Amino acid sequence: MPSDERAALEHENWIAYLTGVVSCASRAAVTRVGGVVTILTGLPFDWFNQVLIEQNDATPASLLAGVAQARERGNAFVVRLRRGTDDRFISTVIDAGLAPAGQSPTTPGMVAFPIDGDAIAKIAAPEYEIRRVTDAAGIDVHRRVVTAGFGSAPAVARRSACPLLLDRPECLVYVGYADGEPIASGLGWRTGRTIGVYSIATIPSARRRGYGAAMTARVVTDGLAAGCTSAVLQASEQGRPIYERLGFRAVVSYVAYAGA
Repeated sequence: MPSDERAALEHENWIAYLTGVVSCASRAAVTRVGGVVTILTGLPFDWFNQVLIEQNDATPASLLAGVAQARERGNAFVVRLRRGTDDRFISTVIDAGLAPAGQSPTTPGMVAFPIDGDAIAKIAAPEYEIRRVTDAAGIDVHRRVVTAGFGSAPAVARRSACPLLLDRPECLVYVGYADGEPIASGLGWRTGRTIGVYSIATIPSARRRGYGAAMTARVVTDGLAAGCTSAVLQASEQGRPIYERLGFRAVVSYVAYAGA
């Protein structure tokens, strides 16, 4: 599969995940206008407050409409552009008063295609049990692990993971346990024959033991069993080497632009 097609699968899945999980937030607004998708929740996490180019026919005017909507909402937000693919919009966001956000404004989008079943099968952590979440109590545990693992505000997990997700066949939610205690989280989101890997978090006291990699492997394995042929995720630069060992390769780089 050509690199641009793999990048398109990653982008489609990420947007499907983002627009899907924010259904848990009562104040969420998802707007699609002229090939641009604007996702606004007011939560203190820019993934859930961003403007993205969704379709190739997007125009500067539609991007500016998304920026205007986000500014009217009044919460912090970013515009994420794919390096190369969306370069024609750089001058638009700069002229709108946005600039690369923070010290590390880039996010690698990664794809494993074909999924390396042998590499995935080798990933295991001793005395580690991964359970699929099937009820509201499990969602609550998942939220607590996500909050502790990412060090984020509790509202982020509460409004991006809820029992409603359990009714969506494309979504699978997980919690990993060691010695009976919840220590890691994961979430899978399917689009077509692609499985997206999200919410991989490990509580601070359980890090550097392979739990996150094992959770990633479980999400991908279940996707493979469901007929998926590719897996996608968005990595931090620190986490990128871990995912590369699982067969993922960067196919796109997102650059975040924020207001001053």
